[in-house]
This record gives sequence, C-alpha cells and structure tokens, in this order.
Amino acid sequence: MLPYPQIDPVAVSLGPLQIHWYGLMYLVGIGGAWLLASRRLARFDPTWNKEKLSDLVFWVALGVILGGRLGYVLFYDLAAYIAEPAKVFRIWEGGMSFHGGLIGVLLASWLFAKRNNKGFFELMDFIAPLVPIGLGAGRIGNFINGELWGKVSDVPWAMVFPTGGPLARHPSQLYQFALEGVALFLILWIYSRKSRPTMAVSGVFALCYGVFRFIVEFVRVPDAQLGYLAFNWLTMGQVLCLPMIVGGIGLIMYAYRKNAYAQGVA
Repeated sequence: MLPYPQIDPVAVSLGPLQIHWYGLMYLVGIGGAWLLASRRLARFDPTWNKEKLSDLVFWVALGVILGGRLGYVLFYDLAAYIAEPAKVFRIWEGGMSFHGGLIGVLLASWLFAKRNNKGFFELMDFIAPLVPIGLGAGRIGNFINGELWGKVSDVPWAMVFPTGGPLARHPSQLYQFALEGVALFLILWIYSRKSRPTMAVSGVFALCYGVFRFIVEFVRVPDAQLGYLAFNWLTMGQVLCLPMIVGGIGLIMYAYRKNAYAQGVA
C-alpha cells in the first residue's frame, strides 16, 4: 500500500480569497494547450496569428467550463442542484463532466469554425491532440481533491483516501491521468504529425478516449447518487463512452473511405 500524499486542496489563501489546485489545473491545461497549438499553428493555417489562436483557446475553454459543469449537473446529480441551485457555481468543489465538456467544446468549435470560414472537422482535428493536456491536468486535480477514487483493492499501489473510508483503494484518478492524459496525448500527437484524412484524428481521439475511460470505470467507484445503472457494473461514464467508441470507429472508417474515393482508389 502506498501512502496518500496529504496535499491541501487550497494552493494559496489570500484572506477570504482561496485559490484551489483544482482550478489551477484548468489553467495548466489551457496554457499547455495554447503553447502546443502555437507550435503547430503554421501547419494548420499559415494565415492565422497568435491572436486568432488565443480567440480559439478562449472559446474552447469557455465550452469546457460551461459544458463540463452543466454536463455534470444534467448527467450526474440534477436533483441536488435543483435543491440547491447555488452549488452550480462552486466549481472548486469538483463536479465536472468530461462528456458535458466535450459537448461544450463541439458547440464552441462549430461556432468558431463558422465565424472563421473553417470546416468543423478540420478545426476539430487541430484541437483533438491538445485535449489530453487538460484531461491529464484535471485528473491530477481530482487526485489532490481526494475524489473519484477507485474500488477497494489490495494491489501494492492502493491508497487510503481521506474521504474513502479506512480501506485502501485503486488510485483511479492516476490511472485516468496515465491513459487519458499521457497515453492519449502520445497517440494523437504521433498520429497527427503526418497528414491524415479529415475526421481521422477526431475519430482516433473519440475511440481511444472512449476505450480508456470505459476500462477504468471497472475499478472506479461510481457516483454515490447514481451507483451502477445495470448489471451491477455498468456506470454512467461507460454509457456515455459507448457513443464515442462507435462514433470514433465510424469517423475513422468514413475518413479513409472518403479519402480513397477522392484519390480514385475505390
């Protein structure tokens, strides 16, 4: 068993103002995405400057925050937020949904693409390799908060979380950091270094994230207010990942088939 590092969720206290690590992780994710996007900007569109990129990052960040919060409210704990609406604004307490954030990013990107005469999937293929940076940072924030831990386990790296009772558990936040953050970033970054058919990079992102998240959900404790949805193992996270897996496979197949037709191979 490994000791859980007792890290204060509040990074900085300035009188009544408290800056939480969870919030700082969002800044790390957004800032890291901007830096890496700036390196690939010329290849994406030589006419775009850093100001245009900053506008895009702002739109995407807004989609992540608003979509992530509203997604959690709608998918995971609607009754609690109806009973106490003010909780919606207490983001530092946790309660963000990746799938809600994804919907927010899709909407924000669609609007941005339309305003800037870009194809939607052309823009999404550019954004997709940047997303794992934010995902990885967010999972570190979950770990520091001591939330979203896994099932009771006797693996050597199990930990006793402050809010998880006296028994050691899977550090599922770190599993997700390794898969959704590190592994997904490497897959997408390497795959997208060469020219790929439009939609293919987006498809690989959807497929790989869906598979990684679906697997980790087997050792992650579901939200208490929902529990398992069916078969004593199916979680809301897995249900929301199934369309991503199917959609990702469909996008990849369509992208390469369309590319083959365009080249007169089919």
